[in-house]
Amino acid sequence: MTTFQTSLRTANLDDLDEITDLHTQARTAYYQAGGHSETELTSPEGRSSRREMWMRAVQDDTKTVLCAVREGEMVGILAMGPPLDPDMDAASAAQLYQIHVRAGRWGQGIGSQLHAAFVRFLRDASLTAGVLEAWERNSRAQAFYARHGWMPDGHHRPGPCDANYVRLRLDVGPSA
Repeated sequence: MTTFQTSLRTANLDDLDEITDLHTQARTAYYQAGGHSETELTSPEGRSSRREMWMRAVQDDTKTVLCAVREGEMVGILAMGPPLDPDMDAASAAQLYQIHVRAGRWGQGIGSQLHAAFVRFLRDASLTAGVLEAWERNSRAQAFYARHGWMPDGHHRPGPCDANYVRLRLDVGPSA
């Protein structure tokens, strides 16, 4: 049996095209499964907007973007930082903005490794909770987060295709 080592590293500006392509591929898979049009997902304008968003995240000192790399290939990305919603206290919580794993690599533990990095981030910062938003039609993400202890906290906002983004919360308690 062959096992592959996945390493995590901080993203840099040289990674932007690869990050954008991985993000586009992953989001296309889950939004299409939920009924969203491929044209809207893969347009050059949409890609350009996503690249700009990732550039801002990589350059923002308050955010952390990590790349998961296996055998020289970027197989996953994680973005995290302070909570975006004003009702969340940055002194006790951080937000997992995005985890994406290359579609052909699902089920190989990469998402769990990225998730564990987020939990370490919380503990290292002495934070007791994480929050994230997941599109309610993304059943794969919903199941992944539920397996890792996330629970809906009752907040939501409108998303595409008349489906909401649901906010989930992970309580990690005080660090030992």
